[in-house]
Amino acid sequence: MDKVVASAREAVADVAPGSVLAVGGFGLCGVPIQLIDALLEQGADGLTTISNNCGVDDQALGVLLYAGRIRKTISSFVGGNKELARLYLTGQMEVELTPQGTLAERLRAGGTGIPAFYTPTGVGTLVADGGIPIRYDAEGNVVETSRPKEVREFDGQQYVLETALTADFGLVRAAVGDRHGNLVFHESAANFNPLAGMAGRVTIAEVEELVEPGEITPERVHLPGVFVDRVVVVGTEGKSIEKRTTRPRTDRSDTPAAAGEEATPR
Repeated sequence: MDKVVASAREAVADVAPGSVLAVGGFGLCGVPIQLIDALLEQGADGLTTISNNCGVDDQALGVLLYAGRIRKTISSFVGGNKELARLYLTGQMEVELTPQGTLAERLRAGGTGIPAFYTPTGVGTLVADGGIPIRYDAEGNVVETSRPKEVREFDGQQYVLETALTADFGLVRAAVGDRHGNLVFHESAANFNPLAGMAGRVTIAEVEELVEPGEITPERVHLPGVFVDRVVVVGTEGKSIEKRTTRPRTDRSDTPAAAGEEATPR
């Protein structure tokens, strides 16, 4: 089955207001930028996003956030976005904080049909005991908090029960995809992308390179096409770097090799 669609706009055309989105990426790495931009243009609002973070200021999911399209986010990190903090603390947005590994496993569980699982992460903290602020009012008062979760003991150790996450749509970005929807992610862009793709009832993949079925060998497939419903080719344009850290370039004229001396191999 050929799952390729003509454009990102066509790929997200049926995302309805109030939809739940599982979105791949970590910071700005591996984020489906083109699909997010198309969704901004499409106009759906009241969205719930499930992602590691909700954009970096006005980039990635931040474009939907700044446009007032996101009602709630389920994330593990929200510290990189000042607008999210403002909306959260003034009662305009709900935030469900989840430990990063737990968030990944909740998405994986949703994609594999496991309704819930036990994990030691969060035992003895507000994660298990409840009380993490989810929603504030306009005056900054907490009006909704997380509920206590079931804790059980196995082999002398306590574990907290976490429930699976699924979404109406999964949005992911891959380096390579074929017409059947098999995807390959480049290095660290494999972060939350396979998990978001598994958890979506309808999963849409933007790919940098499209190949024909059979060109991706089975052992290279990171997300099988059975999880993917639509593929759109976007190329490599528009990718951003979250933080660029450099060091001063060494003046090569000062090195022993440049001066004609024998350099010590390392």
